[in-house]
Amino acid sequence: MQIQINTDKNIENSERLTAFFSSEINTELERFDNLITRVEVHFGDENSDKFGKNDKKCLIEVRVAKKEPIAVTDHSDSIEKAFHNALKKVKRVLDNTHEKMRENH
Repeated sequence: MQIQINTDKNIENSERLTAFFSSEINTELERFDNLITRVEVHFGDENSDKFGKNDKKCLIEVRVAKKEPIAVTDHSDSIEKAFHNALKKVKRVLDNTHEKMRENH
């Protein structure tokens, strides 16, 4: 599973940030490893320097072999919260997708 972490100009990307979120994805999506070809994570701060409630955005796009990509988004007051909420959504969708694929075989 290939993992790519992207940030907008308002969020500093670092090796530590990339390593942390990549590790979380590997742990949480490990059981879908045979389905997933790539995971892209996009972080953004929609208010830039200004303070705003739930202005941190995390979009997670999962490429599943022979299927349409799955994309979920979450907004929160920190990129960590937005990430974990989006990751929960991805897991629910993957559970459903995996179940449907098993039913069709």
